[in-house]
Amino acid sequence: MKRPAARYILLALVSAITVLIDQATKLQIVQSMRLHESIPVVPDFFSITYIRNPGAAFGILASSSNGFRLVFFVLTSVFALVLLGTILYRLKSDDWGGQLSVAAVFGGAIGNLLDRVRFGEVIDFLDVYVGAYHWPAFNVADAAISVGVCFLAFHLAFEKHEPEPALQEHQP
Repeated sequence: MKRPAARYILLALVSAITVLIDQATKLQIVQSMRLHESIPVVPDFFSITYIRNPGAAFGILASSSNGFRLVFFVLTSVFALVLLGTILYRLKSDDWGGQLSVAAVFGGAIGNLLDRVRFGEVIDFLDVYVGAYHWPAFNVADAAISVGVCFLAFHLAFEKHEPEPALQEHQP
């Protein structure tokens, strides 16, 4: 399964750009807002709200010790990155959709891993809600992971497979 170097460079760029946008937006939030400050963008629907999440999605493990969380999330992230590398390797070389999805997820995973290693928690700031009902705050890395995983799952579920050639019986 030989792939040109240009393809890997493009996929690395997608991941790197995802990380850069994620980290740049988080830096802007940290430098310009106070923790828990909220700026309404679309009233009763969307705000920029500076939150720090020590846990996983939806605050899972938030009450665990810092040391446990750091080890758990670093090991989980390394496992996920290895899994993504394996998926990328197994995709067909002409499967741009699948490869771009994996690159986005990879970039998002690295973005959140950087936060966990540097701060022991992830910086979230995108706050979607209707009235008092809030979706958990998230960030660019989370969005890249969610969109990438959904697109990859959809893509793989509906991928067209060419039928295997029928085995012909060997006739003497």
